[in-house]
Amino acid sequence: MNRAARVLVLVLDGCGIGAAPDAARYGDEGSSTLPHTAEACGGLRLPVMGRLGLGRLAPIAGVPPAERPEGAFGIMTEVSAGKDSTTGHWELMGLILDRPFPTYPHGFPPEVIEAFEARIGRRVLGNRPASGTAIIAELGEEHLRTGRPIVYTSADSVFQIAAHESVIPVDELYCMCDAARAILIGPHAVSRVIARPFVGEPGRFVRTDRRRDFSVPPPHDTVLDRLTAAGVPVVGIGKIADLFAGRGVATAVHTHDDMDGLTQTVRSLASLERGFVFTNLVDLDSVYGHRNDPKGYAANLERIDARLDEVLAGLGPTDLAMITADHGNDPTTGSTDHSRERVPLLVAGPRVRGGVNLGVRRTFADVGATVAAALGTEGTGAGTSFLEQVLAP
Repeated sequence: MNRAARVLVLVLDGCGIGAAPDAARYGDEGSSTLPHTAEACGGLRLPVMGRLGLGRLAPIAGVPPAERPEGAFGIMTEVSAGKDSTTGHWELMGLILDRPFPTYPHGFPPEVIEAFEARIGRRVLGNRPASGTAIIAELGEEHLRTGRPIVYTSADSVFQIAAHESVIPVDELYCMCDAARAILIGPHAVSRVIARPFVGEPGRFVRTDRRRDFSVPPPHDTVLDRLTAAGVPVVGIGKIADLFAGRGVATAVHTHDDMDGLTQTVRSLASLERGFVFTNLVDLDSVYGHRNDPKGYAANLERIDARLDEVLAGLGPTDLAMITADHGNDPTTGSTDHSRERVPLLVAGPRVRGGVNLGVRRTFADVGATVAAALGTEGTGAGTSFLEQVLAP
């Protein structure tokens, strides 16, 4: 018999809570997204997450440790190699990678770029690591004049293609991404190809919300595959379906921003009698973390927290909700890339025992193991379920 009718996992993209033990290997020693953001902004107002136990996990200015937390709480350590969104989400769903995806600190090699240019019938601009907003500001005018798409990467395993919507329509940009995805296999199998459409005039370019991620397919089953095989409906909100290349997701809901992501989460819970809702809120990472904007990061996190009571009110008597993250993205450091951090874990629901300290979990995969156990299906064998620890008798 199922232990829960519905389970929600809400991922605060890039919301780390302190450097992972191996952070120095990634150049991220000392990174601590939540504590540093709180300190930079004179404290965070997060009453709902605070009530669930967030302040028990680390010193976070403005979020005191609750005397009697209403939720269960813990910290999770990533064991997969890498610090990108695909790796983090796959591990959350029980797939652990022992090799990182390839990265290109000097740009992509000729065999990749030449094959891509031949496929799309145009030469490219850029081909180097860069901030997305910065390279669009730098090369956008030349792009408008020549029609050549802007290709760039970062410290993460990504092949990003930026194009003005009036020069390369979004559907054509998506086709270019499909072409790149077909080329980027084998030793060049990057985690994601990302479409980065933008609009505006030189000096006033703005990226639009029609970004799309084209991920490499998971090499093995994830918990999403196991749920789908068992007939359990899976709803992916935000970029979830993109990160899993559509695998194991019955209903994909793309969103405009984090507030829309929360609205779609509430709607999905209201319409789903049984199943799994998996939501990614990407703006913390893509809009604020990558742009080193701690004040914007803090304001968006506070907006998310202000909507969480609405989300939690949609839980039924046997439902379970987990709030966590996929990696860090400390906006107070000199880097504009992801940071190798541990992530928070908050567990809520009518049957959850308040005040349970889940400690420091060995792997993100404990979330997937718990989802599978709660919905009565087999997991992937990775991770340890904490369902029995958090459920009241």
